[in-house]
Amino acid sequence: MATQRETIEFILGKLRDRGRFTARAMFGEYALYTDGKVVGLVCDNLLYVKIVPASKALESLCEKDRPYPGARPHYLVEESQVSKIDNLAQILSEIARSAPGKREESNKGKQG
Repeated sequence: MATQRETIEFILGKLRDRGRFTARAMFGEYALYTDGKVVGLVCDNLLYVKIVPASKALESLCEKDRPYPGARPHYLVEESQVSKIDNLAQILSEIARSAPGKREESNKGKQG
């Protein structure tokens, strides 16, 4: 089942700062970005947050699940938790800060 746009609007609305938090459609589902870096996925109308040291605060609050077959486990943040986890935006920001920057393109294999 593809994620509904209303779900994305709900999640982004709860995160408040729409300039920092964005979502992009991908194959009927969405990638959730903070400051231009992927911090989670929204699949089947559910929010999945990357499991990294910066998201450790979610460990005691959320179950772990896979957003799609073959994916790495993520924290599953249920709809009711999106509203109740007061520091969710801060956790997502920490994940983005801890993520590596964009890789520079190498000139390997290019002829000039």
